[in-house]
Amino acid sequence: MQPPTKRDSSPASGAKTRLSREIVLTTALALVDSEGLDALTMRRLGHELGRDPMSLYRYAANRAALLDGVTELVLNELAIFPNDPDWQAQLRKIAHDLRLLALRHPNVVPLLVTRPLSTPLGLRPLGTLRPLEQILSLLTDAGFEPADALHVYRAYYGFLYGHILNELQEFIVDPEENEALLRLGLHRLPARDFPRLRALGPVLADYDGAAELDQGISILLSGLAAPLAHAESSTDD
Repeated sequence: MQPPTKRDSSPASGAKTRLSREIVLTTALALVDSEGLDALTMRRLGHELGRDPMSLYRYAANRAALLDGVTELVLNELAIFPNDPDWQAQLRKIAHDLRLLALRHPNVVPLLVTRPLSTPLGLRPLGTLRPLEQILSLLTDAGFEPADALHVYRAYYGFLYGHILNELQEFIVDPEENEALLRLGLHRLPARDFPRLRALGPVLADYDGAAELDQGISILLSGLAAPLAHAESSTDD
């Protein structure tokens, strides 16, 4: 996977567009995508929009609110259908969609994974809680007890975010290089200290994130479905 390319960061020219929260957040997301989270400040965002930074506080009270808004904007791209009767197929689809979302916005992933840890659940932006509410609905409608549905959600997202973080580390040094050790930069590792890692070069070089995710999701879903199937068989007895 290649790191995102930088975009032209010159200030807006010509007639000024009327600002809205959507325009402000979309510009903020584009800035984060191209230059990372540290680049997102009110001053820099004002420069990108060709506006006085003070005018942006009408749309975000501070930088933290701006980060929350960017997180909500990204999660709004994730389509979840809580009324889908096939809960396993829906969770598999959500997993692949979230992976693609993370690959489109790799610099936003830390906001999705770690930022919620610093905020109590009820104080988080509503847009970041909707996936939780929708998946809980999906699972309870499938027959899970509410507390069990929460456990399933935690296990599911724990695996999913772990996979995404792992995949984002799979940077290729030189995609045109055929030799796996050189392609991944593993030739720099001392052969005596890292023999197993170097030997796995061809496997690492052929990493397929979508296939890896699908295999992991299959294993996870089979385990998550087992208690539900057991409960249904007990009811039938």
